[in-house]
Amino acid sequence: MTYQAVIDDGKSRFEKTLGHLKDQVRRIRTGRATTALVDNVRVDYYGTPTPISQLASVSIPEPRQILIKPFDASILKELSRAVLKTDLGSAPQDDGKVLRLVLPPLSGEQRKKYASMVKDLTEESRIALRNTRRELNKHSDGMKKDGELTEDENKKLHTDIQELLKEYEAKLDEVMKAKVAEIEEV
Repeated sequence: MTYQAVIDDGKSRFEKTLGHLKDQVRRIRTGRATTALVDNVRVDYYGTPTPISQLASVSIPEPRQILIKPFDASILKELSRAVLKTDLGSAPQDDGKVLRLVLPPLSGEQRKKYASMVKDLTEESRIALRNTRRELNKHSDGMKKDGELTEDENKKLHTDIQELLKEYEAKLDEVMKAKVAEIEEV
């Protein structure tokens, strides 16, 4: 592996960690409704847990409402059951054709809980980034030992990996701050 290949591998792995965090925080409830809140809901469809997006169209007609319109009206009851199991704090209203989920406003306590969840997820992502840095540094040291890198190149690679880590930690902080601000928005 070359010097640049180590940097590229690091960037790729850091990017995956950042993407994972973004995906995780998308599913955390804020004051507004979003289709991401029901993305991970699985509906028992003929014995198979199926993502809601494959069985229904999901839309946001109002800021605090999620509208779920199944492609097949016969699965409305199963959809309703699956949505009830989520912790959205609202029971779905079934009118025979669609499900409406009206999300209640978040209490101060809930806002703190969700903000804390975002911070915890961000910290887990930071740990993942640091573990990746450690692995990359070990690989760099191994390359030096094998004669693929000089002492100076090894030090520079360690420095570049550290700078890359700082860049991605800053990106994680941006994601966290934006989501916490969204949660605390009334």
